[in-house]
Amino acid sequence: MEMTGALRSAGVAPGDEVIVPAYDSAELAGAVVAVGAVPVFADIDPLTYCLSPDTVDRAVTPRTAAVVLVPRFGHPVDSAAFAELATGRGVLTVEGEDAVDLGGDLAQRRERARYLDRRLVGVRTPAPVEGHRYQRYVVRVPGNGRPDRDAFARLLRRRGVACEVPVPIPVHRMREFRRDGVRLPETERAVDETLALPALDGLSPAELRRLVSVCNALGGLLQPA
Repeated sequence: MEMTGALRSAGVAPGDEVIVPAYDSAELAGAVVAVGAVPVFADIDPLTYCLSPDTVDRAVTPRTAAVVLVPRFGHPVDSAAFAELATGRGVLTVEGEDAVDLGGDLAQRRERARYLDRRLVGVRTPAPVEGHRYQRYVVRVPGNGRPDRDAFARLLRRRGVACEVPVPIPVHRMREFRRDGVRLPETERAVDETLALPALDGLSPAELRRLVSVCNALGGLLQPA
């Protein structure tokens, strides 16, 4: 079911608040607005990029009707923590879907992810959370935030390695959803540092080795100020 319909089915009504991630496209926030509700942004867990239960708990108000939970890049949502929060705070949880659904061979993806986890240096590899599906292999580029991440991405592309900034602008900084005083430090840090490497399903063993070689050759160029 598309998200607008899911929110209506959950009983979300005009004037309600719905907590959504800002480390995302504007699609979820737009679905909340489409049912007449108000999107409220909470921060993410820096390891999984999913909503953080603690920050969601702090964002709940008497007007909160629901929280939209979305797996990110294949990282699973902390369902147990959110079930406890929902019961304790009297809010609904609405399950969203990861923006990328590759299908493909999950076991092979995980094997290739483990290879990159062992071999890559100079970037921070994804947290090996149980149940991770590695729908995107997203690393963090250390250094001085967005300028170094963007420079690293340009150099990768020049050497023939495809990469993409997964979230260029956090939703709470977009003009139509901007809220004065909203600060989401983990979201903003992730927007500045994350980079999605090529889809693991499409890489041959030789391409995996070349990806490691190119990334490792560049990683040492970026040092914190």
